[in-house]
Amino acid sequence: MAGVKFHHVYKFYNKEDRPSVEDFHLDIEDGEFLVLVGPSGCGKTTTLRMLAGLEDVSRGDIYIGDKYINYVSPKNRDIAMVFQNYALYPNLSVFENMALGLKLRKVAKHEVQLRVDRAAKILEIGALLGKRPNQLSGGQKQRVALGRAIVREPQVFLMDEPLSNLDAKLRTQTRAELIKLHSQLQTTAVYVTHDQTEAMTMGTRIVVMKDGRIQQVAPPQQLYDRPVNMFVAGFIGSPQMNFIEGQMTEREGDYYFENKRMRLALPAQTAGLLKRSGVNLRNLVLGIRPEHILMSAHAHETYPQWKVSGIVEMKELMGADTFVFLGIGQTKDLIFRVEAHTQVQLQERIEVVVLLDKAVFFEKESGKAILAARDDGR
Repeated sequence: MAGVKFHHVYKFYNKEDRPSVEDFHLDIEDGEFLVLVGPSGCGKTTTLRMLAGLEDVSRGDIYIGDKYINYVSPKNRDIAMVFQNYALYPNLSVFENMALGLKLRKVAKHEVQLRVDRAAKILEIGALLGKRPNQLSGGQKQRVALGRAIVREPQVFLMDEPLSNLDAKLRTQTRAELIKLHSQLQTTAVYVTHDQTEAMTMGTRIVVMKDGRIQQVAPPQQLYDRPVNMFVAGFIGSPQMNFIEGQMTEREGDYYFENKRMRLALPAQTAGLLKRSGVNLRNLVLGIRPEHILMSAHAHETYPQWKVSGIVEMKELMGADTFVFLGIGQTKDLIFRVEAHTQVQLQERIEVVVLLDKAVFFEKESGKAILAARDDGR
């Protein structure tokens, strides 16, 4: 096993002025499961392909362990890659697909048998070894592709959206199997996905990318609780964080976050930190997660200074929960979560409580976070 180092890596295509990957600088620890996540075109797959040797590095350096690999061919990088489309040979059996890479490397026959049997046991596909790919389901094909990677016993696993072709139920199941597999093998893994749920449930750390640049690198909970900017805050979490534009005002020594539709008393500590931040306090954005907006009677009694009124525009039943879209006179609704059987009627005017002690504030112009949520995650 080995860690991976990206040292200020860039990727330019066709002499373009703007790089597809820009100043990617990151150390991946030995045994870590690192997830690259972001929207289409953000550079995550290009970054993975540079690590795999499938794309040249335009500028910067990449290391696997202590080995400089910029000019090392893919076959000599001691990596194994799992692709989105499985890439199995249809004329070969499952055993032959898994063993092919070892045979090409002249691994002894008994060692090939040992490694394939071991991987098949881990992935519970021993009964499939004699079958051809066209006899397998999508989930079984994905396990075979994983098994082919495992038998290589590489220093680093690279996975490029390996679950995107599976249905929702199978994707959830295979995701759990991958987490279990990594805990068994403890091999460094770099995983690319556009699905933030996959990223949050699988990654030791997550790299959020946008327009070829790293936006934030952090463990999942830290990323969720303390996003560094509005892009990360909006990309991570489902439904995404609510954003409310407004300003900080003072009245008779008390401080408020307000706009044309609301005035919410700021906690003293929050007000003090905002004042010391040096940003334009008349151009703020309040970020609040759906679970930090409450409509219970207890919340109304406990936090009367944080009430917001609006019209119920829409509801989405999600089984155990319902997402309520509350029109508050802004361009976007305020989305919050309630238990499925909570009585809320469309077009009903209701009051909710916005928990300002759980909020993240952003500078509107730059999108950068001014205040992060508490370190204890509350």
